[in-house]
Amino acid sequence: MSDDPYDTRFALIPVDGPPLTETGVMLMGLDAERLLAGLGLAALGDDPARVALAVDRIRHGAPAAPSFDSLVESGARHWRSVRPALTAAAGSTPVPVPPRAAWQQTVRLLSAGHLGEPGPATIAHLAACWLRREEIDQRAERTAPEAARG
Repeated sequence: MSDDPYDTRFALIPVDGPPLTETGVMLMGLDAERLLAGLGLAALGDDPARVALAVDRIRHGAPAAPSFDSLVESGARHWRSVRPALTAAAGSTPVPVPPRAAWQQTVRLLSAGHLGEPGPATIAHLAACWLRREEIDQRAERTAPEAARG
């Protein structure tokens, strides 16, 4: 297979590729709300303090699972908080590459420490959000508080 990103010949995916890449290909196919909800849940799971607070709320009678809407809102808040750092770290607009290569480049970017040390679920959802950032930005804007929208 050619290294030319514009080469349109069909090629099978490598069977020894990283499993996270195939997960990423599936995540990239989700709609913006599901990606943001996943990011909200992943961020909760990656942060021990937030998990402890959630357990405490559940223990005191709060519903066991957050609502889908609250997960979307949490994911949108997280996205808005990291978006400037991602933009700065990514630099110029990348050359179009196949989805799996774009996924791997994005995961490397997110793993480089620009955002601290997010867990694997957060990295996966942030990578999918970054690769679909125009749609994610639009959806996250709808959940922004009125004051933040200008």
